[in-house]
Amino acid sequence: MKKRHKSVKTFSAVPDDNLNRPELYLNRELSWIRFNQRVLEEALDEHHPLLERVKFISIFGSNLDEFFMIRVSALRDQLASGVQEITPDGMTVAQQLLEIRRALADLIDRQGDCWENDLKPKLAHAGIHILRHADLAGKDRRHLREYFEREIFPVLTPLAFDPAHPFPHISNLSLNLAVVIRETNRTERFARLKVPDSLPRFLVLPESRDESEELKPLARRRVHRYVAIEDLIAQNLDLLFPGLKVVAAYPFRITRDADIEIEDDEASDLLTSIEEGIEQRHFGQAVRLEIDTTMPEHVRDILIKNLKLEPYLVSTGGSVIGMADLMEITKIERPDLKDQPFTPGLPRHLSGKGDIFSLIRRRNILLYHPYESFAPVVDFVRQAARDPDVLAIKQTLYRAGPNSPIFDALMDARGEGKQVAVLVELKARFDEETNITWARALEQEGVHVVYGLIGMKVHAKVCLVVRREKDGLIRYVHMSTGNYNTATSRIYGDIGYFTADPVIGADVSDLFNALTGYSAKDDYRALLVAPGGMRDGILVRIERETQRHRRHGDGYLAFKINSLVDIPIIQALYRASRAGVRIDLQVRGICCLRPGLKGVSETITVTSVVGRFLEHARLFYFRNGGDDELFLGSADLMPRNLDRRVEILFPIPDPHLKADVVKHILMTHLGDTVKARRLLPDGSYVRLKAEHDHAPLDSQGWFLEHRGALVE
Repeated sequence: MKKRHKSVKTFSAVPDDNLNRPELYLNRELSWIRFNQRVLEEALDEHHPLLERVKFISIFGSNLDEFFMIRVSALRDQLASGVQEITPDGMTVAQQLLEIRRALADLIDRQGDCWENDLKPKLAHAGIHILRHADLAGKDRRHLREYFEREIFPVLTPLAFDPAHPFPHISNLSLNLAVVIRETNRTERFARLKVPDSLPRFLVLPESRDESEELKPLARRRVHRYVAIEDLIAQNLDLLFPGLKVVAAYPFRITRDADIEIEDDEASDLLTSIEEGIEQRHFGQAVRLEIDTTMPEHVRDILIKNLKLEPYLVSTGGSVIGMADLMEITKIERPDLKDQPFTPGLPRHLSGKGDIFSLIRRRNILLYHPYESFAPVVDFVRQAARDPDVLAIKQTLYRAGPNSPIFDALMDARGEGKQVAVLVELKARFDEETNITWARALEQEGVHVVYGLIGMKVHAKVCLVVRREKDGLIRYVHMSTGNYNTATSRIYGDIGYFTADPVIGADVSDLFNALTGYSAKDDYRALLVAPGGMRDGILVRIERETQRHRRHGDGYLAFKINSLVDIPIIQALYRASRAGVRIDLQVRGICCLRPGLKGVSETITVTSVVGRFLEHARLFYFRNGGDDELFLGSADLMPRNLDRRVEILFPIPDPHLKADVVKHILMTHLGDTVKARRLLPDGSYVRLKAEHDHAPLDSQGWFLEHRGALVE
């Protein structure tokens, strides 16, 4: 292990001008849009149960919101600042914004068509009706009128816009009504009305029974009926504007720049600075206006002018505005319209009750979530909290969620008198408020809390337990590709690893010393750590495989990751392919590498799997002529991960465990012919099909069938 690490330190990539040509790279932003297109295609896929399809169309909308809040807002800032930076694929900022608009226009139309002409009618056929107020009978209208007066009217605040009233502030992702009213002298006025986000987007009508002829065999199946809250408000505006004529009300939605910029190298108090940054999200520059086709031009122009938006940032659709809210519909108790529930498995050696520390001493343990239970991870921290022989617990927490048993266990450990140090990354985007709450709760219990590091995020997922045993102090370590989050562990594909390996334990101790104190250490024994050695560690191994193939012709690399953007690593993969190394890449999201280019990447295959579970694990496999290496971790091959985040990749040194992971996890995913799509040289994706003599393979379905016996 030490010898391999020294070889990493001596590697230096040689620039290859021939590999700097723009035509060799795909645009980062457009590649992300193609990823979200694959999410939308899952909503269009009739093989999914109906409410799962609604879930995917909601995720598509939520992804798009974040894309505008972070990526489009950054490009717009660059454009306004006159930034002339050219991307590796040769595009200017203005060209990227133009291509983004073109690419999204079609997808947004497809999203609307999918909802209005496919999902919504099918939901109605299944007894789930999303109704318009105008289509309701008198009894339902009276019920809704009473509900409006009782529950909605008191919290509404209409804001006029005229010479005496400035244009009101409109908060990020809020749903609004642009109300046009007419006075007795026929003068028209404009008012903005915010739809309260404290109430559900879709309001439930009184229960009904569907007794249609088609549904008689179902014996009076329950019917779910909903009305959108903005529709109900629009139909009762007479109560808010008495004595005036309400001409019309048009829904609209604003997306704002939500990327918090914290000058943490100048901030005296990082926690306070981030709290202030969270507040700034509500006031960020507008980057998108969503309207429907009914809004007339003069109303749209009022919004565009006062929001200081360019017309290209206006999105017009004839369907539901803010489709991320459709996730509410998926909460309906209709198991017949959802994926079949499952209970995560548990490896046989963990199935009995016992001391988890003795189990880890006997063997390294690997768990593949969500197919295998996350409970042993929680038990690991809980047992450490209660065990009188445990002296210290150290842990990094990035996105632990609002109701985390991990935090409870850490606070219990402090109550038991143990030394507990926790790095809570306050800069975890959109989880800042939750993490601030937990950080303060931990501090109140006496836990030593570190908020993060200056200038970078701590994204590594690791927990260290120090235990006194008869042979001395033993370090027990858990490392993972994903977060310590019990909720996402049920829907994200991640790998966790327990070990008492003294070399890894020593590395993790050094890492925590660097995180909680001061350290310039960049020489680790087994781990690849970013920033510093991770990129070089990967590059030297790609180069080693390249040289190996030139000598023996057996070079092979396989990576399973979320994103591939880093140019030095892409160029190293191109050089390896030129030498003939066979390379399999499974990149769920952004991929800037073009596979299949003659003389450049002919031996590279890139696939992406989007399915029921979010593919989140990162695996890096180097065959090395049979002396193979496998690394797992939380890092993607992006400059932000390699240069501006603390990340780790950890090895699986045990040959039997390593072989099992490669065979049963990595190769199963790479062999997927049901959910996988293959990236073509032009940046488009096509679905794979099983060869005529092979049965179709759905990798996630296979893991569900074999949960509890994935790696033995």
